[in-house]
Parts: sequence; structure tokens; C-alpha cells
Amino acid sequence: MVNFLLERTAPLPLDEAWRRLTEWPRHGEVVPLTRVTVTPPPPTGEGTVVVARTGLGPLAFEDPMEVTVWQPPTEDTPGLCRLEKRGRVVTGWAEIEVRTGPGGRSRVVWREELGVRWLPGFFDPLLARAARHVFGRAANRLLRMP
Repeated sequence: MVNFLLERTAPLPLDEAWRRLTEWPRHGEVVPLTRVTVTPPPPTGEGTVVVARTGLGPLAFEDPMEVTVWQPPTEDTPGLCRLEKRGRVVTGWAEIEVRTGPGGRSRVVWREELGVRWLPGFFDPLLARAARHVFGRAANRLLRMP
């Protein structure tokens, strides 16, 4: 199990940064070999299930996540979304926080605890580097996409 933290600053209003990061199917557009489905259909709220299916054909796996905290940002409070990973392969949780940053920009904090069942702890450093790269790239691309 690995923990990592990503921080980004974007020249976007809070609600726009939040929208770009929490329109779940867009994650499938920026993560290679991944398709994302959402149940029930938007709008997202507590209890929404987001399923990321990654891979090709029979070599794919699903990463179902349930939204357990859904607090969109307001003028006075940061936005916070927490997803609990409920899959047979991928475990842990992810939190996306969007708050006011310097100069009226949006500050994004992405925290994640990530585990892969049956993967020995010996591989944790490699998993952490790969996760930071994949999720960091995804966050960058999501914040740039209109």
C-alpha cells in the first residue's frame, strides 16, 4: 500500500477546476487504455459509483470506486471529494480537494492511498512512482482540457 500527494495550481475559478476534475468519464480520456462509467448518471453525489476499466480485452481489470464525500466548493469552503476503492484488484481511497490558491487561482490537492492485491510490498516504491506519474499527468491534462 502506498500513499502519495499531488498538488497543482491552475488559472481557473474554483467551480471550473472542480468540474474538470470530477467529470469522471474525462478521466478515461486522459489515462491510457481506460474507460470510465458512472452509476447512476450525473449529477455525482454520495453513493455514486465510478468504475475505471483499464487494459485490453481479457487482460483488463475494473477499479470500482464509491463517492463517500461530495462537497463542491463554495466561495467560503474548499471542495472535497473522497472515493473509496471497492475492487478486487485495486484497494485504498482517493481525495480531491479544490481550494482558492494564490492570485485567485485554484489550488488542487490530490491525496491517494493505493494498493494492488497480491502485489508484494517489495514493489511499493515502483507502484508509488508509477502512480504519481500516471495520476499527476492525468490531473495536468484534466485541468487543461476545456
